[in-house]
Amino acid sequence: MPSASEPLLLITIFLLLPLHAVSSAIHAGHAIPINGLCRDTCGTIPVKFPFGTGFGCGHPDFVRYIKCSSGTLQFSTGTGIYTISSIDYNSSTIVVTDPLMSTCSSMQNSGGFSLDRASPFNIREENIFVLLGCSTTSPVFDPNEDLCDTGSGSRVCRGLYSCKGVAGIGLQQNAPISTCCVYDSQVGVGSGYALVLPKLQCSSYTSIYEFGDEGDPMKWKFGISLQYNDSYYTNACKDCEASEGLCGFSGLDQSFACVCQNGVNTTRSCFEQGYALSGAVELEVQIKTIIGGLLVSWMLLQTRSR
Repeated sequence: MPSASEPLLLITIFLLLPLHAVSSAIHAGHAIPINGLCRDTCGTIPVKFPFGTGFGCGHPDFVRYIKCSSGTLQFSTGTGIYTISSIDYNSSTIVVTDPLMSTCSSMQNSGGFSLDRASPFNIREENIFVLLGCSTTSPVFDPNEDLCDTGSGSRVCRGLYSCKGVAGIGLQQNAPISTCCVYDSQVGVGSGYALVLPKLQCSSYTSIYEFGDEGDPMKWKFGISLQYNDSYYTNACKDCEASEGLCGFSGLDQSFACVCQNGVNTTRSCFEQGYALSGAVELEVQIKTIIGGLLVSWMLLQTRSR
């Protein structure tokens, strides 16, 4: 029968042996580099907090929505993955483009767009959503609902139906605008937006966030403009950026981390001395601490039962 000291020896080896590199780095005064996924650009778009280019970069609330893939900054929702065409950090807005969304030059059948209520983004009121090629029995034309803007919206519909691109949704150029709706639903303002074209019985949609020359739809700016919550910016992140680091997070609790140019995570700034654990090693430390605690508890129970 093994003695009580043998389980303790096994626990000690389990906890300390895999982390010998950490111990060596601490005593040698060196830091352990991370994988270097955090970058300050994605393609030609500058990436600043609260956004990040990968897991562990930026604020954790944004990581499921924003990522950099093959040099393209992407925005993800329940209806698909969209390209981020621009970010204005002064106004806290981003513009996303749907590859299946219609424009004046190209129209095609679309699936729709959604934004869940838990997301830190809101659809800006400046957006004008236009439904194209709708059935005459579409619920958007219900006179009791008043979902279509029949005032200034009529000019928008006429402008879009004057585009040669309408052939892509089976319409002739300058077709009657009775199948077009400038969607005026209040559900579309803010978070929790859902534009489901099959349910609305429409072939396609487009979103216009800015009119250049209002009479020329080729000069309109097509895309979905979103406002993001900028209240995540803290003094700790400011100090990190001042030291030429990038703000991120690490560990099971997704606590703040300053990612330095040499690939090191610190809890403060890149100017500070001392060592820091990489996100992967820090996570390993926490996991092994939990497992070690469970093993110690098991050992004590075995000792008491004898």
